[in-house]
Amino acid sequence: MLVLVNVLFVEDEAKIANFVRDGLKEQGFVVDYCDNGDEGYLKALDNEYDALILDIMVPGKDGLSILKQLRQKGRNTPVILLTARNELDDRLEGLNLGADDYIAKPFFVEELAARIHAVVRRSLGDRQNLLSVGPIKLDRITREVTCDGQVVELTTREFNLVEYLMRSPGRVFTRTQILEHVWGYDFNPNTNVVDVCIQRIRKKIDSITGLTWIESVRGVGYRFRNS
Repeated sequence: MLVLVNVLFVEDEAKIANFVRDGLKEQGFVVDYCDNGDEGYLKALDNEYDALILDIMVPGKDGLSILKQLRQKGRNTPVILLTARNELDDRLEGLNLGADDYIAKPFFVEELAARIHAVVRRSLGDRQNLLSVGPIKLDRITREVTCDGQVVELTTREFNLVEYLMRSPGRVFTRTQILEHVWGYDFNPNTNVVDVCIQRIRKKIDSITGLTWIESVRGVGYRFRNS
C-alpha cells in the first residue's frame, strides 16, 4: 500500500525550490511550499506534516528560528535543515535546537528523499510510545506523565484513563466506552467510578497548568482538550 508523505518545504531560492519540489514529487511526496519563514512558520503551526524541510537562510523567520519556536510550542514534527553553509557551529546549533537531520547544499534530491523517509520512520516509532498534548506528555514505555516538565503521580487506572483520552484529543468518549476500555467491564448506570477517577486526575494535572484538560461534555461524556 502506498503511503503518502506530506512535507513542508521552505526555501527562497526559486531555482533550487523548483528543482527540489519537482524531484520530491517524482519520488511520491506531497509537497507544500513557501519562500519565506514567516509563512512557513504559520503553515507548520496550522497543518499536520510528516516532515519539515527548512532552509536556514530565508526571509522573515530564518530556519533556526522556526525550529526553535516550534519546539518551544511542543511541536515534534521531524525537521531537516538545509543550508549552503556547512560549518560545525551551524550543525550543532540546529541539532541542539531539536533538528532531526542536516544536509548541506548542493545535494541530490534522492539523498534528501532518503533522509526524509528515515526521520519519518523514526518519528512514527517515537509517536507510538509518546503522546503529547500542549504541556502534557505521556510516555507509554516508562508509564510516566509530565506536565510542564513536572512528573504527575498517577495510579495505574488513572494513567490508563489519561492515555485512552490522549490518544484522540478533542474526541468525546462516553462513560460506557471509558469503562469498557479502562476498567474492562460493561456499563453499570449506577456507578460513578469514571467521574471520581477523572476528578482525581483533574486535581493533579489542573493544579499545575491552571487549566482543565479533561473536559466534561454534558449528557455525553468526556474529552481531552486539543491544546
